[in-house]
Amino acid sequence: MLNTVEFLRKTPISTPIHGSLKGLKSSQLKQLQRLYQQSVPSDRLTTPELAQRIAALSTELNQAVCVYLNRRGKVIRVGVGSPRQTQIPAIELPRYGAERLSGIRCLAATPKDIPPKESSLTAMVLQRLDALVTFTLTQTGTTKRGRGAAGYVKQGYVAHLLPQTHPSHEYWEVSTAQTLEDIAEQDFLDLVEGLEEEFRREFTAQKVDQTHDRVILVGLQTDGVKDQRFTDGLTELARLVDTAGGEVLLTIEQRRSQPHPQTLVGAGKVDEIALQIQTLGASLVVFDQDLSPAQSRNLERKFGIKVCDRTEVILDIFAQRAQSRAGKLQVELAQLEYMLPRLTGRGQAMSRLGGGIGTRGPGETKLETERRTIQSRLSRLQKEVDQLQAHRSRMRNQRQRQDVPTFSIVGYTNAGKSTLINALTNAEVYAADQLFATLDPTTRRLTLTDDDHETRTILLTDTVGFIHELPPALVDAFRATLEEVTEADALIHVIDLSHPAWQHQLFSVEKILGEMPIMPAQALIVFNKLDQVSSEALETAKTLYPNAVFISAGDRLGFETLRQRLVQMLKHL
Repeated sequence: MLNTVEFLRKTPISTPIHGSLKGLKSSQLKQLQRLYQQSVPSDRLTTPELAQRIAALSTELNQAVCVYLNRRGKVIRVGVGSPRQTQIPAIELPRYGAERLSGIRCLAATPKDIPPKESSLTAMVLQRLDALVTFTLTQTGTTKRGRGAAGYVKQGYVAHLLPQTHPSHEYWEVSTAQTLEDIAEQDFLDLVEGLEEEFRREFTAQKVDQTHDRVILVGLQTDGVKDQRFTDGLTELARLVDTAGGEVLLTIEQRRSQPHPQTLVGAGKVDEIALQIQTLGASLVVFDQDLSPAQSRNLERKFGIKVCDRTEVILDIFAQRAQSRAGKLQVELAQLEYMLPRLTGRGQAMSRLGGGIGTRGPGETKLETERRTIQSRLSRLQKEVDQLQAHRSRMRNQRQRQDVPTFSIVGYTNAGKSTLINALTNAEVYAADQLFATLDPTTRRLTLTDDDHETRTILLTDTVGFIHELPPALVDAFRATLEEVTEADALIHVIDLSHPAWQHQLFSVEKILGEMPIMPAQALIVFNKLDQVSSEALETAKTLYPNAVFISAGDRLGFETLRQRLVQMLKHL
């Protein structure tokens, strides 16, 4: 007699048995495999013969048995265990879209004399099954050669999905207990066609814009993270997704003492997210914490759509913003350094994509490119960044020989740095109410007049904005750009005082600056957007930073004070 391992080794790959097979005899495995030879009329949920056969096996094994059929009535999957334990991975399901069902139904026999559990119904939603038919058992019955099984089915329940416009606002509907004969007589095609017509009407009403990612945000609050900081982080993530061109449909939150090692959030929350993906027709899930390569792969298998984290969204924004050759070069380097360890196992999920957040890039290399090719490309990019570093170093040395002091404008993204340099120098640096509107450093001359009416010229350099937990890949790739900060004679740190989390943003920038190898001795704190600031925030800032300057770059308020402070700083350079 073959043991289970030997049987599985000899079993054709096209007819595997899924679920929990431990302890099963080879004869039982053969009976399960013979279910693949069964079929039912395409217009019926099941036949009494097939239902009794499944119930007989469930009785013998004392475990649930599930059989999955396609619209033609052909068995395509057999499993031992509940519908949740034997469900088809999302990545393997047909992708018909939110307006259609999967074209697959599940017949499940269970030893327990109860209606289908919520976990089984959730599995039905996740797979968008045409129907879930659950049979309970009599615990008796007969199986005769040539006549088949009989008397094993006690009763059954038929469950199907509901459109979200349904008055009950439920995900599903479960029938009352029915006889096997009544279930076998139901018009299956009429049920499915009616449901899909309702789903199509609902889908049309949503007016889905296929040119934008439909995004679900997921936030995990672990021990030690304060409520306000967590909320601010999710708000910023939503802004990042909007900047990247996505549409935020829903934000899902969870509190855990520590992240789940396999999926970041817990199993129940994963199911909740998967339900919302189906309900809302989402095309992307974005997590507020960095995902490990294994977590990304596990979640994409669960959801069947692209999953990315905060870092990937930031990289995508940089890819869209890069205009100069230097900017594109540094973005591609950052993307490849981030993606390289995440390439394994992403082929299936990537094959379903048609572009969008996390898939853009200014370079030629695609994520499916072989690892060796990407590593070679990384080496070339590193050399080009080194050359860029050397070129910018020569430019700085030339400016220093001309004895023109340089002030680098730094600050959190969207603090108003580009607006400030435009207002001071009448330049036309691109400025917008967007995150990371500036990517390439821009230098402009500014003439100042001191108390003795003597003029001095300084150089103002607009730099890329910082952000909380700036991705290490970006810090490394943009080292040539960030050297404009470290090599400056002084810094002008611009803070958006109208932002609720301005103090956290200020500390985030100071933390990044503190990690740089060399820093200018002088720095001036400039609070911007004075025209939008509450009196409470203004008083707090004045108390904490009495030597700061308060301006509105957009309305050119406080510029005279700013110019005077710059003149004073020049005297100490």
